[in-house]
Amino acid sequence: MPRLIGIDIPGKKRIEYSLRYIHGIGPARAKQVLEMAQIDPGKKADDLTAEEIRLIIGVIQENFRVEGDLRREVSQNIRRLISTGNYRGSRHRKSLPVRGQRTKTNARTRKGGKRTVGVVRNKAARSAMKTGAK
Repeated sequence: MPRLIGIDIPGKKRIEYSLRYIHGIGPARAKQVLEMAQIDPGKKADDLTAEEIRLIIGVIQENFRVEGDLRREVSQNIRRLISTGNYRGSRHRKSLPVRGQRTKTNARTRKGGKRTVGVVRNKAARSAMKTGAK
């Protein structure tokens, strides 16, 4: 397993797919990095020489914002939206979908599991709620 920028990438996969394990590098960027470093995309990650690894790391550090820097920038952007009090910031604060998706149904990833509100008709469930509420 070669290690690039503090991330272990899978060695058995082709390098164009292994690079995607780095936060901030997707399919298009992986191809772009390999083009700039002049490395064959079909080569397995374990087969890379130390010189090729050094080339890839150099290209990524010079041209792209990845991993910690990217995560920090994204979280700062979200904090800025929240602090300015705009609509997108309020959606982030409430853990609701930000980009206009519906929430009457779906949105379970953002909202979390279903919570029953109102009347519980089942006697067993009602008694469980009473004992849990005390």
